[in-house]
Amino acid sequence: MRVAPLALPVVLLVACGGEPVKLAEEAEKLTFAAPKSGGARRYMIEPASSRLGFDMEAPIEKIRGRVPPAAMTGEIFVDPADLAKTTGIIHVDLRELELFQRVSGDDGTTFEAETRNDTQNQHARDWLEIGPDAPPEQLQKNALIEFSLLSVQDLSATDLGKLDGPARKVTFTAVGDFLLHQRKASKSVPLEATFTWAGDHPTSVTITSREPLSIGLDEYDVRPRTGFSKLAAKTLQAMSPKVARAAEVSLQFTAKLTPDPPPIP
Repeated sequence: MRVAPLALPVVLLVACGGEPVKLAEEAEKLTFAAPKSGGARRYMIEPASSRLGFDMEAPIEKIRGRVPPAAMTGEIFVDPADLAKTTGIIHVDLRELELFQRVSGDDGTTFEAETRNDTQNQHARDWLEIGPDAPPEQLQKNALIEFSLLSVQDLSATDLGKLDGPARKVTFTAVGDFLLHQRKASKSVPLEATFTWAGDHPTSVTITSREPLSIGLDEYDVRPRTGFSKLAAKTLQAMSPKVARAAEVSLQFTAKLTPDPPPIP
């Protein structure tokens, strides 16, 4: 289901037999936040280093999702003397998404070994509207995940020059917009950054999740479908004993300093 263009960007829907659902605002891409500091340096994500996955744990089934390393690209802009002015953007292509499942045993408390189910993977593509029947233009848009870093909070340190050693670690909370299934909403996620220091500046930074980012499927209109734009008879709420209603997303990547100068703020 798509909201009419003239409708309010955030609306309430009532799923069949369910509770009101607050949909995220419609959007095709996110706005890039330009560097906030003249001392900012550009760090480009190395796809081979990246890891992005999610967990969905329901009472009778545990689902794990992942994308290949090449699916993640992006850049961040860091002023080593003022980390509070860090900005950036991450892009993820979902077209090679894979799901794996563990199903509860007969006793209802233990789970069987993890397996990959082709039917379940097709269902995931239907829900996200990235299946083979999706029009090419819509497939490209629906397959895009983005996170635009707008601000950082709760920094354990703001000036890397005041830390010691070749590996300088900082914790913080990233605040920005998260785009999925052509919808965006503001999110925050606790992260850890380890900067590799050489000379008078960091040459790379590795970003790791400290806690997963919880993404509600209802909020992003990711619901049971039988094909592109075809809602299934069974609702997400009806499937909740088997399918969790939120995905817990974690990531890790390394971004390396590039000689290209960043845009002037």
